[in-house]
Amino acid sequence: MRHFLRNHLVWLALIGCLLPAALTHADEGMWLFNNPPRKYLKEKYNFDPTDQWLEHVQKSSVRFNSGGSGSFISADGLVMTNHHVGLDTLQKISTPEKDYARDGFYAKTQAEEAKAVDLELNVLMGIEDVTDRVNKAVTPDLNPAQAFAARRQVISEIEKEYQQKTGLRSNITPLYQGGLYHLYLFKRYTDVRLVMAPEQQIAFYGGDPDNFEYPRYDLDMCFFRVYENDKPVKVEHYLKWSKAGAADNELVFVSGHPGRTDRLNTMDDLKYIRDHQMPRTLQMLNRIEVLLGSWSERSDENARRAKRMYFGVQNSRKARIGGLAGLQDPQIMARKAVEEKALREAAASDPKLKDAVKAWDRIVETDKTINANAKQINLLENRAGFRSQLFGIARTLVRAAEEKPKPNGERLREFADSNLAPLELQLFSDEPIYDDFEMLTLGDSLGMLDEQFGGDNELVQKVLAGVSPQQRAAQLVTGSKLKDVALRKKLYEGGKAAVDACDDPMIALAKLIDPPARAARKIADEAEEVKSQAYGQIAKTKFAVQGTNTYPDATFTLRLAFGLVKGFEENGKKVPFETTFAGLYERAKEHHDKAPFDLPKRWIERKDRLNLNTPFNFVCTADIIGGNSGSPVVNKNAELVGLIFDGNIQSLVLDYVFTEEQARAVSVCSPAIIEALRKVYDANALADEIVGGRLRASR
Repeated sequence: MRHFLRNHLVWLALIGCLLPAALTHADEGMWLFNNPPRKYLKEKYNFDPTDQWLEHVQKSSVRFNSGGSGSFISADGLVMTNHHVGLDTLQKISTPEKDYARDGFYAKTQAEEAKAVDLELNVLMGIEDVTDRVNKAVTPDLNPAQAFAARRQVISEIEKEYQQKTGLRSNITPLYQGGLYHLYLFKRYTDVRLVMAPEQQIAFYGGDPDNFEYPRYDLDMCFFRVYENDKPVKVEHYLKWSKAGAADNELVFVSGHPGRTDRLNTMDDLKYIRDHQMPRTLQMLNRIEVLLGSWSERSDENARRAKRMYFGVQNSRKARIGGLAGLQDPQIMARKAVEEKALREAAASDPKLKDAVKAWDRIVETDKTINANAKQINLLENRAGFRSQLFGIARTLVRAAEEKPKPNGERLREFADSNLAPLELQLFSDEPIYDDFEMLTLGDSLGMLDEQFGGDNELVQKVLAGVSPQQRAAQLVTGSKLKDVALRKKLYEGGKAAVDACDDPMIALAKLIDPPARAARKIADEAEEVKSQAYGQIAKTKFAVQGTNTYPDATFTLRLAFGLVKGFEENGKKVPFETTFAGLYERAKEHHDKAPFDLPKRWIERKDRLNLNTPFNFVCTADIIGGNSGSPVVNKNAELVGLIFDGNIQSLVLDYVFTEEQARAVSVCSPAIIEALRKVYDANALADEIVGGRLRASR
C-alpha cells in the first residue's frame, strides 16, 4: 500500500502541507526498514539506499533487551553500545571490591571477557505483514473483552507457528496504533560477554546537570562480544569503521530501536497524558529520586547498589519534564490540532471512512476509564506499590503456575510460548539481590500504597499485616528464600502444586495481590482494545489521505532515521556541530575539577598523549528518542561515524512532534573512540579489531 488511493487525491492536495509525515520540509521519521522513504532521499539527497544496503545495516544492528540499541562492529561478534546501556550488566557483575561501573573494565585477553548474567541481544532477521490475519479474528460483533481475547489468541498462534517454523524469536508488534500488525523475527543471543567499558565518570561526564544538554563531552561507550557454543560468533554483517568520522552538513543515518512516541495520538489523548498520566509519573519519579539520593549519600556501597536505578530515575525524570513542556507549549498543541482537524474532516467527507468519525470520541471514553482505574493499574498491576526484585520474582512464579497450563492463546502475553525463553532468562538470573536495598525500595513503595489507598483500605491492611510499611518490608525480604535460583527453578517446574505448597512470604504476598491486580489489568486491556480499534480506524483515514508513505510511532523495533550533521542556534549564539578533547579539559577547568565535572585519574595523567583536536561529540538532525541509545550513526557507505547516546534538551519534545530547528541527536565521534582506546586505556588490541573488523589472533 505505498500508493495513494485515487479517490483521495483532492484531499491530499488540500491538506498534505498540514501533515508532518508528508516530509516536505524536514528530515523527519523513524522509518520501517521494509518501507524506507526512498523517493524523499533520492529527490533531496540523491541517495537511493539499495536493498543490499538496507539488509546490511539491518542485520548489523542489535537490540539490547535490557533497553537500548547497538551494532556489530567486527566479524567476530564484537558489539558496541553505550555505557549507560551496558550499566545494567556492569552493576550485576560488580562486587563491593570490584566496581566496574565506577572504575571501568577491560579484558586484555579473550579469556578475561566477563559473561553477562542475563543479557539477551536480538538481531532482526525478517519482517512479515500479518495484518489481515490478525484483523480477521476480531469481528465487529465482539464486545471489548471478546475482541481482546480473540486478538490475543490469533497473535499467540501466529507467533508460535513462526517460532516453530523458523527457530527465531517471533513477536507481533502493532504499528500505526493498530493500523498494521507486523511479525518481527529475531535471532537471539544469550551468551554475551563484556569486553570493555570506561569509567562512568567519563561516560556520563557532567552528570545530571549536563544530561540532555549540548555541548557535551561524554565517552558513552561499552563493548560486548557475542558467543555461540563457547566461541565468538561469526557474523556476515557488521559495520566498517570510519577513521574520519562525520563532517559538517554530511547526510547520516541512525539505525536503532526507539522506544515509544505518541505522535499519532489524538488531541484528547495528548491532553490526558499532559493533565493526568505525566503528573502522576513525575510525582512518583521525584519521590524515588529523593529516596535513592539520600540513601546513596550514606555510603559508597549504598551508592554502588543504587547506581543503576538512581541513574534511570534521574534520566526519566528529566526526560519527562522536557516532554511535558512540549505538551504545555500552545504552539505545538495548535499544530497538532490543525493536523487532527484535517484528518477528521477527511473522515467526515468520505462514506467509506464513516467508522472513523466516532473513533476520536471512543478514545476519550477509554481514557476516562483508564484514569478512573489508574491507581489500581499502577500500584497493583504495574507494581508501583511493590518495588522489589523479590516480589517481581514471586509474581512471575505465581502467575506462571496459573498461566502455563492454559492453551497458548489464552495466556497473559508474557507467558505465551514465544515469550517464555526471555522470561526464563530473567527469572533464573544470578543477579545479586541486596536485602538492605530491597527493604528500602519495598518499604517506600508500601508506604505509597498506604498513602494512595488509605490506611483503612482492606487490601492495605492485609498487605501490611498490622505493622508499618518499613517493618513489613523487612519481614518480607528477610523471610524470603527466593534469592535461591535453584528454589525458583523448582517452583517454576513444579507448577501450581509446588507454588501452593510454598510458605515463602513473598509468594504469599503475590497470591494476595494477584486477583485485584488481574482485575485492574483486565480493565486496562479491554480499554486498550477499544483504543486499538479506534486508532485502527483513524489509521485508515491517514492511509487514505497519505498512503503508507508515513512512518508509525516508535515501538522498540528497528527503525531507520536520517539527517544532517549540523549545529544550531541557541539564545542568539551559534552552537558548533562538534566538540573536541580540548573542550573536555576546558570544561573541567572552568568547574575547578569538582564533581560532576571532575576527570578520572587516568584522563589527567594521560592528557599529554592525546591529540586534543580530536572530535569528541557531535550533533545531527536525525529523528531519535529513548531506546536509540547505543544506535550506530552511519554514512552513505554504511561506515560507522558515531554512536548515539543522547538528545539535547530541545529534542525532548520529539515524543509528540518532530522539529529540527534546534532538536539534535548527540553522538560520540568514531575518531574519539579509537583515540581514547589507544592513548588512555592502552587497549590497542581492541582498537585494532574495531578498525580492522577482525579479532586479532594474539588477543
